Amino acid sequence: MAKRGGFPGGAMPGNMNNLMKQAQRMQRQMEEGQKELETKEFTATAGGGAVEVTVSGKKEITAIKLDEEIVDPEDVETLQDAIVAAANEALRKADEASAQLMGKMTGGLGGGFPF
Repeated sequence: MAKRGGFPGGAMPGNMNNLMKQAQRMQRQMEEGQKELETKEFTATAGGGAVEVTVSGKKEITAIKLDEEIVDPEDVETLQDAIVAAANEALRKADEASAQLMGKMTGGLGGGFPF
């Protein structure tokens, strides 16, 4: 009589061990990829290039460059809008790079596991 709840031939524990090793390897790769991403910078412009914003992979603004022509005391709103637009675009680029990294690491699974 076969034991109830056992794994025939002991195959499952070996597979579980391999699965754990693969998960640990994937976690290390993701951590390395995240560290690499954090060292990158993403730059975007707005206002016809008059405003340039750079963000890090940590999604922190690291630089803002303004051309003199965009600095008009009579029209501060245009400058504000251009800074916001450039910052949002630079952050979008950082998000896109992060998503590409995750897609590469998960092989396109996207975290949607069926269990």
